[in-house]
Amino acid sequence: MAQYLALTYTADVDWFAPPQAAELTEYHEFARNNRGRIRAGAVLHPTSTATMVRVTGARGGDVVTTDGPYAETKEALTGYYLIDAADLDEAVAIAAQIPAAWNGAVELRPVLASN
Repeated sequence: MAQYLALTYTADVDWFAPPQAAELTEYHEFARNNRGRIRAGAVLHPTSTATMVRVTGARGGDVVTTDGPYAETKEALTGYYLIDAADLDEAVAIAAQIPAAWNGAVELRPVLASN
């Protein structure tokens, strides 16, 4: 069984605000329906809460931080699921059930196994 990280890209909103309650319910339903396949998952705070970290030069250089999102975009990384799937086809079938796939996008990436 392989693991895939499903990154959700949707409107950059506060998912805990009342206007998002109905859509958040759809995510909870997805999680219940796929309980055996989801290893982890979380909603991210809006990109306005982000802090970018860079090291100038090489390792050991100056640490530079910037508040706010890296780029202005219509859709932002708003959450993730770590899922177990037999192969990419099964991962795609699971990702197609994530509400972000209906009005945004879901990026799937295989996870490199650590032994």
